[in-house]
Amino acid sequence: MTGGDTTVLRVAGRPVARYVTRPELPARLSPRPYLHPVTTLAGTAVTELSPADHTHHLGVGVAVPDVEGHNFWGGRTFVRDQGPTELDNHGSQRHVAFQLRDEDGFVAQLRWMAAGAEVLRERRTVAATGLTDTAWALDLTFSLTNVTERLVSIGSPATNGRPGAAYGGFFWRARKEATAPDVFTPATEGEARAHGRPADWLALAGATWTLVFAGATEQTRRDPWFVRTGEYPGVGSSLAYGERLPIPPGQTAVRRIVTVVADGRLDREQAAALVRKAVTP
Repeated sequence: MTGGDTTVLRVAGRPVARYVTRPELPARLSPRPYLHPVTTLAGTAVTELSPADHTHHLGVGVAVPDVEGHNFWGGRTFVRDQGPTELDNHGSQRHVAFQLRDEDGFVAQLRWMAAGAEVLRERRTVAATGLTDTAWALDLTFSLTNVTERLVSIGSPATNGRPGAAYGGFFWRARKEATAPDVFTPATEGEARAHGRPADWLALAGATWTLVFAGATEQTRRDPWFVRTGEYPGVGSSLAYGERLPIPPGQTAVRRIVTVVADGRLDREQAAALVRKAVTP
């Protein structure tokens, strides 16, 4: 399934993530570059690749279910008044080149292709930074530029008629364990209260690990979080929560998510402190 070129990210010499640029995947999974496995500094894996419950979940990356009707998420497409439907509308993200590549990060260019044409061009910047002896941060920025001569808009199942399913953008498929992880933000606890709401940061705590996701720009902080813990463990951003996100010709939509990857179960105070350290220039 991996195939192609890969890059290993390291923190203080320890491998913490592998980035696969050209995965060999069937079209219905919307082939795209991804990070997997991502691990804590102690070596605990905190991502899953193509799990049985959602084979189109590919570690950590950028996935969008509706770009002008093209599916860059994988799996079925939600059709208004019809529901999840198998369609031949899958796009793919094609790695073009690394503009910079070191052991602690890279800058890559990607082409979002659908029906034989380029719809979006992406500049993706990823960096791995040590925070403490038990925590590091994955900093991911993606910039989507409309390279067509017409307006391109990004949607979600929510904007297409499925309430609460506003996934699309940054997405992290986390490690599935016997017990669902806990989720909390600076002011709330639990999936029901965290899902669909913006928050400066959101934490997902498993048996021996914690992930803390933070929007690192004003626009990113305004995006509501997409959260799942009961059905499966996953956290993402919502580019199109209440309405479609338009990108005019030549314009660019930019988002930046910084994720703290920690060994152990953090409390609210510890999570907030690590986020401050990870996001502060």
